[in-house]
Amino acid sequence: MTPFDHAERHIWSGKAEAYADTYARLCAHPVPALLDAAEVGPGTRVLDVGCGTGTVSAAAGARGASVYAADADPGMVAATRRNVPSATAHIARLPELPYEDDTFDAAVGNFVLNHVGRPLAALAELRRITRPGGRVAVTIWRSPGAPGQTLIGRAAQSAGLTRPTWLPALAPQDDFPRTPEGFAALLDAAGLLGAESSEVAWEHRCAPDTWWAGAERGIGAIGQVLNSGGAEGIAAARRAYDGLCAEFRTRDGLLVLPHAALLASGRA
Repeated sequence: MTPFDHAERHIWSGKAEAYADTYARLCAHPVPALLDAAEVGPGTRVLDVGCGTGTVSAAAGARGASVYAADADPGMVAATRRNVPSATAHIARLPELPYEDDTFDAAVGNFVLNHVGRPLAALAELRRITRPGGRVAVTIWRSPGAPGQTLIGRAAQSAGLTRPTWLPALAPQDDFPRTPEGFAALLDAAGLLGAESSEVAWEHRCAPDTWWAGAERGIGAIGQVLNSGGAEGIAAARRAYDGLCAEFRTRDGLLVLPHAALLASGRA
């Protein structure tokens, strides 16, 4: 594993409940389009890699698919087993999955590539375990992020919080442009045929406290930035956040947060 992979395992350990309470609904938005891109339907043998708490697995099962799920975090796998008992879930991480070549009709990964140190190798692994002619479909967050994605980061910056020195970024040789063209090129380099990518944009509605809680509970890189300054830093960032929320607050007190992701797919 790369240093980035090790950091991700540390960040997400024990975070299944916090994720389910906060950001799981946000990440569910692209799921129907993701499954459509992978041509998941009745009888499809599909792998949901980076399954999290089971949102994609549940949606695939509702389509009549035969669902397998994998995640590097044991807590996430346990949550998927509880939430989607019909799925066969394993603890496993990209790019080393415990499946034979050509096992699945389709492989999907909803935002999983944001959390692996070698995205190209991860996609090549998804191609390996997908039968010839089968589909691979994946999502990532677009960069630069939409205004809703950057709200807590802006608050942290206002409070003088910065990325902790122990938290590595993706190695330059493993990174790629988070644009439709850059994402499609990555799938092409991984050997997927007919690779294409498009942007998926939506507005996520939630309470200000819910949006804040995910980062405060340590989810993702932004959670590490927010917590790097201790209680004093969190309090300062929260004051900045409360002010910035005015840009997104509706009359009913909810936030309407613009988000943008990329969806890419190709054929094995």
